Amino acid sequence: MASIYDKPVRTLMHEMVSDIDLKPDTVISRDRVRSWFKENYPKIKDGTIAAHLLRMSVNSKSRVHYGAKPGEDDLFFQVDPKHFRLYRRQNDPAPIYPGDDVEQSIKGEVEELAEEGSPEFAYEKDLQNYLARNLHLIESGLTLFEDEGINGLEFPVGGRFIDILGTDSDGNYVVIELKVSKGYDRVVGQLLRYMAWIRKNQTESGQSVRGIIVARHISEDLLLACSGVEGVQLFEYELSVSLCEARLE
Repeated sequence: MASIYDKPVRTLMHEMVSDIDLKPDTVISRDRVRSWFKENYPKIKDGTIAAHLLRMSVNSKSRVHYGAKPGEDDLFFQVDPKHFRLYRRQNDPAPIYPGDDVEQSIKGEVEELAEEGSPEFAYEKDLQNYLARNLHLIESGLTLFEDEGINGLEFPVGGRFIDILGTDSDGNYVVIELKVSKGYDRVVGQLLRYMAWIRKNQTESGQSVRGIIVARHISEDLLLACSGVEGVQLFEYELSVSLCEARLE
């Protein structure tokens, strides 16, 4: 998607740092960044701002999903989920980049969880990555949201993350939440909260938001909970594994 203004958001982030004269040791809140954009570039969505903060924070693990570029995107250090300061190259740890050893260590943490007897998290990540690349399996014309290099994989919403944010063939938003075990009814509240955030902070006039829950098994409680909720669909998935014997030639 093209930039709304004549400069991309990553450039505007640098402009903000200069405009407010942010000092190396000064901590800035996410809300302060949003306020600056609202005052100077009001068409930039809150979700896009939040995602760029993570993309441009050298220690944010989420930046691996957003194609962070060495140097160009190394601007901030994330102090906590809501606060940031400028990146200090001489003192801070090496930046995380897509495909580097740090990303591999993140994947290793997931594998360790599975080895320790808690495989659900690892399975959910595998399912998330697979569906993000194959959203057409859910619905024809459904694609991963993208805006200025920010995609809908683990899209930030008010300090939390949507598993997958997509857009349908009509340009409307689709919030997708994944559950690898039973689809417990409490996921409905989580999904509705995410849908409300997108509706409030991302949509343009005429755009709608709907939700999808994907689970290995949809429970009766979940079916009942969603029976009176408009704009929410439930999907069950099945795993298929094929084996091929490997032989030394």
